[in-house]
Amino acid sequence: MKAIKVGLIGFGTVGSGVVRVLQKNSKLIEKRLGAKLILKRIADIDLKKDRGVKLEPGVLTRSTEDVIHDPEIQIVMELMGGVEPAKTFILKAIRNKKHIVTANKALLALHGEEIFREAHHMGMDVNFEASVGGGIPLIRSIKEGLVANQIHSIFGILNGTSNYILSKMTDEGRNFKEVLKEAQEKGYAEIDPIYDIEGIDAAHKLAILVRLAFGTPFQFNEIFIGGISEITPLDIQFSREFGYRIKLLAISKVDQGKIEARVHPTLIPESHLLSTVEGVFNAIYIKGDAVGPTLFYGQGAGQMPTGSAVVSDLVELGRNILIQAAGRRVPLLSFQESAIEKIPLKKMDDVVMPYYMRFSALDRPRVLSKISGILGKNDISISAVIQKGRQVNGAVPIVMMTHEAKEKNVHRALKEIDRLEVILGKTMFIRVENELE
Repeated sequence: MKAIKVGLIGFGTVGSGVVRVLQKNSKLIEKRLGAKLILKRIADIDLKKDRGVKLEPGVLTRSTEDVIHDPEIQIVMELMGGVEPAKTFILKAIRNKKHIVTANKALLALHGEEIFREAHHMGMDVNFEASVGGGIPLIRSIKEGLVANQIHSIFGILNGTSNYILSKMTDEGRNFKEVLKEAQEKGYAEIDPIYDIEGIDAAHKLAILVRLAFGTPFQFNEIFIGGISEITPLDIQFSREFGYRIKLLAISKVDQGKIEARVHPTLIPESHLLSTVEGVFNAIYIKGDAVGPTLFYGQGAGQMPTGSAVVSDLVELGRNILIQAAGRRVPLLSFQESAIEKIPLKKMDDVVMPYYMRFSALDRPRVLSKISGILGKNDISISAVIQKGRQVNGAVPIVMMTHEAKEKNVHRALKEIDRLEVILGKTMFIRVENELE
């Protein structure tokens, strides 16, 4: 039987998962591929750590050069994470005529265009199924399964840590800091959780999806990013009274020839499938013009789910190598290189949607009329109000849902409202998505 030799840079949690999958399902993979996948070299700085897997003598090395310059290795997996030196290793491997498999969403979000351009120039493939959604077969579905569709919109729960925190806050009425601490103790959140809770991790993944879905050279810094650290149990409670749940949502859609790309806490109807996604699970809701709405759901992280996605990339590249179609069969970013074109970005100030607003007000006459007057002056109309007279830190919460309004009008109105003597503290507002269909 033919053999395809591969190398691995980075033998941490995901790298160990890849080895486990390759060893556990080696016979099954051979039957599906028609060749053996042989892991020839693994480069890592720690050669003594017990990863719970057995390797042949001589496989482990401290030198990435042993992987990149080995003439027998046809595919290099980069699973070390981070931007540098991962970027340097990948580019060097491509220039040494190696195909690449990576799970590195931050690197692809920030420097993907350079990497894909070099791979295209060298006739090499770069596969990255594990970079978005962990074990969910999402990337290949967009590149191939949905190839006949004009994609209209993407709504994604792309970060398991933030979804776990919001799920616990919703189900148990606990505050953000308490649940974050629990998530860290259970290993769901990093010691420094800023990438997860402030939406950066989800934005990295959204940048990749935007390029694939819309065929545009999209920059990570064009995404509007907001996190969940200011969400309170009070907001979750009021949202549920209106019939919504709060999720950290990654959103992209084309509206009037411009792309929206944003990550932020979002109220979504309790009746929608995405509202039922709990814990550390991910889900991506994509609408195409032919297929209609589709939902991809599963474990968005973890050793074995991510390892599964990486091995699926190895098998796809192996099949291409066997038929001598590597670097030519499927475009790296779904669209042919010559067809990729810049689509204008819709500025966040110009995005239109409904809003949830919670004001902390003194219990005095005409407060509601003052607030509604300022909103009306800024073309913001109210669809529902909750005012129950219960005091929170000496103030009475007034909660409103608005009809669709322009983002810049909302900021202008809230700035004026927050200057009123009867308003205590900064007003909380959360964006609403009703039209997920």
